Amino acid sequence: MADKPQKKSMIKQIIQVFQFTYKEDKQLPWLCGGALLAPIVLGVVLGIVFKWSILGWILSMVMFVMLGLMFATMMLTRRADAVGYRQLEGRMGAAISVLSNMNKAGFSFPQEPVWVDPRTKDAVWRGTGYNGIYLIGEGDYERVNRAMDRQEHSIKGVTAGSSIPVYRICVGTGKNQTQLKDLRKVITKQKSYVPSNHKNALVAKIHPRSRFLMSKRELAILNDRLRTLQSKSGYGVPKGVDPNRAQKISRRAMRGR
Repeated sequence: MADKPQKKSMIKQIIQVFQFTYKEDKQLPWLCGGALLAPIVLGVVLGIVFKWSILGWILSMVMFVMLGLMFATMMLTRRADAVGYRQLEGRMGAAISVLSNMNKAGFSFPQEPVWVDPRTKDAVWRGTGYNGIYLIGEGDYERVNRAMDRQEHSIKGVTAGSSIPVYRICVGTGKNQTQLKDLRKVITKQKSYVPSNHKNALVAKIHPRSRFLMSKRELAILNDRLRTLQSKSGYGVPKGVDPNRAQKISRRAMRGR
């Protein structure tokens, strides 16, 4: 039986992430070095001012070094993610990398799009969370919005009479679009109330700004119903790129896996 490939150590993975990021971000060594040294310098200054004992120096410097390593790692993660997003921006299927990373945070975003234009490769993904249904589009803003209109009409067939809001997000760099680097933040910060001027046809007339939050059981029922629509669409992930690759390098390394 062939031996299983050994997992890379955390240090080797961090080095790999650093090399990957440094190719595009030449300021990385200075930023990480500053983040590492700042707590240590602060510790030295505090030690001199308060005249710590030898034991106090040892314990405090260990703590400040650990803080410096944590800040440097956070800086590396942030800069690596920024480089990954820049490389993926504008490439079809890039939103999958962000959406798939959210599936363990109370959201559900299937890898398969619910609509793809075979000519332009514009695509729409549908997902859910405790606050409602999300339609995530990539491509030309007008074409994607027309596709989302059709998707909302289909959704109405399985959620008719409910007050479940549907949030539309079009990914891109143009007007009325959300940049890839902001997609996760925009999704997680959607308000859990239904605005009084909400134009979605699925939203019933309820009290202005009333709270909307599904229970775990209600969300499971909704996902089951939407899964029937997903199975009928017959669309697959757009070809051409592996959108998960760049982001997984960074996040797996930071977890030490």
